[in-house]
Amino acid sequence: MSNLDEYGGGPGPSADVLVVTTNEVPGYRVDRVIGEVFGLTVRSRHLGTQIGASFKSMLGGELKGLTKTLVESRNQAMERLIEQARARGGNAVLMMRFDVTEAADLGTEICAYGTAVVISPLAG
Repeated sequence: MSNLDEYGGGPGPSADVLVVTTNEVPGYRVDRVIGEVFGLTVRSRHLGTQIGASFKSMLGGELKGLTKTLVESRNQAMERLIEQARARGGNAVLMMRFDVTEAADLGTEICAYGTAVVISPLAG
């Protein structure tokens, strides 16, 4: 796993479902709006990571263990979002967003959501 994969993510360019944070995709038209889709994951806190983060927070700096956990969680939520769009017949998700909240002090809830659509290239 490269540093890029450890601290970032998202679907690769060859994914069959395009995910964008915009309202539209340049060069494409929306043929059909399917509706809202989301992918959700809830992660509990790992005791070792929490202890390490507590010590690190006293000294300052990035909490790399927590960063990696959040990246993994966001990627899993994104994968589930894509699965939902694909299962409903979509080939794109527009206006994708993440929502992150605490889940009853037991962990972190990560939700990726957006609008599933069917798009096709503009004739040109």
